[in-house]
Amino acid sequence: MSTQHPDNVSMPFFATDSVIGGKDEIIESYYIFSSLECTEQMWDSDGKEVDNFVIKKLLSKYSRFFHEKKLWKDIFITLRVPNPFIEKTEAKLLLETLESIPRSYDIAKLFYGEDITPIFEVILPMASDVSSIDNIYKYYTDFVVWKQNKTIRDNNVTIADWIWEFHPKKINVIPLFEEMEYMLDAHNIVEKYLEDKKDIKHQRVFLAMSDPALNYGMVSGVLLNKIALQRLDKMWKKIWVEIFPISGMWSAPFRWNLKPNTVDSIMEEFPSVQTYTIQSSFKYDNGTKDVINAIEKINNTPRWLPTKVDEERAIKIIDKYTKEYQKQILILAPLINKISSYIPRRRKRKLHIGLFGYSRSMDEISLPRAIPFTCACYSIWVPPEILALNVLNKDDILFLNTVFINFGKIIKEASRYLNQDSPYLPKNIKEAIKDLYVDIDTDQEHKEVTDCILRLLDTNELDNLQEKILSAATIRGFLG
Repeated sequence: MSTQHPDNVSMPFFATDSVIGGKDEIIESYYIFSSLECTEQMWDSDGKEVDNFVIKKLLSKYSRFFHEKKLWKDIFITLRVPNPFIEKTEAKLLLETLESIPRSYDIAKLFYGEDITPIFEVILPMASDVSSIDNIYKYYTDFVVWKQNKTIRDNNVTIADWIWEFHPKKINVIPLFEEMEYMLDAHNIVEKYLEDKKDIKHQRVFLAMSDPALNYGMVSGVLLNKIALQRLDKMWKKIWVEIFPISGMWSAPFRWNLKPNTVDSIMEEFPSVQTYTIQSSFKYDNGTKDVINAIEKINNTPRWLPTKVDEERAIKIIDKYTKEYQKQILILAPLINKISSYIPRRRKRKLHIGLFGYSRSMDEISLPRAIPFTCACYSIWVPPEILALNVLNKDDILFLNTVFINFGKIIKEASRYLNQDSPYLPKNIKEAIKDLYVDIDTDQEHKEVTDCILRLLDTNELDNLQEKILSAATIRGFLG
């Protein structure tokens, strides 16, 4: 699944500016289908201005391609909608987006000359309970579609008679779980949601990787996902509605290190995941052939059983690791916020308001979104992967090496961007890395640029800061 998340350093060839806008994203969707052979595009209605005419624009502009590759059958557009419980100012955009689904159906039917449902699923971010998911499902069936049966005036002409019937009759809602409490309870929430939906034979469930890493630290984020995947696997075998997990992967090691050259190790790490997200850095910061080959490998690799996890042991590690990680972040927060405003934007997105997972707040200290947060940490020689390692004892590390198989590799990769003399490095981190027996192979080119960033910060000479931040990101191969 291709996404529109802006973690890329390099701009794609079709971009008309340094910030990808709405017209570019239409071209991008065609490009990822026709050239990269992704099978699905997430169309993001959350956090940016949305184009509800995406289906019409794609079919009219690229008619030959879409006659060969059919929406709904060969390739898919999946909408990511705002969560009205979280984004109050965007709540009604959810309704507008749902109302656009029958219109997209009408356009596709005219284009193909047959019943084609181009949009039949939506992704709900920050899912927290059954009602947050079920409200969308019920609103679509009971309000968007049901109103076609209402008559106009007193002449018995229904809305369906007037402007055609509304299709599809139902949509699938994919919950995206991002917070610890709800990730650990995802299996129960989904099971309860499915209780009165006997016609559903499979259900997609989206587990966030980025926000859990940001909120609770990398180690906690991995363990939370492992536990959630194990519990979802047990749940579907009980109710016999098959679960197809989606995993939100990014290129930065802190956010799961999914790059063309790491797809084998990532699929080994999370074998029960059905769909992996391909973010902007994956697509645009790597060679096109490498990207195509990696996507082909993902598409052709069958999923398997989830990694077995001792949940009680894992949760104990999560608890103590998260506390230490958040304590260290609070110290770094003022500097992270100072740097984040100089990090270049890559998509036209609006600032989220609300939870730590969106505008990021912890003990009354606000933090930026995940991409500028991660980029800021790398820019001050403190890669976020190494935070809180000092609380892990030898038994913890032995356990992690059995369930988090890429743990050592990710720490080694991240340590290339670590300056052990950085004044912002938390105490005892150097010793913790030594205990992992990781050989630190410092990237000298990156060190030179980030040394310059630190000097600019110390002297408060910030005019050239963005240029240096971008230079460092180019060396890493991802923004944040």
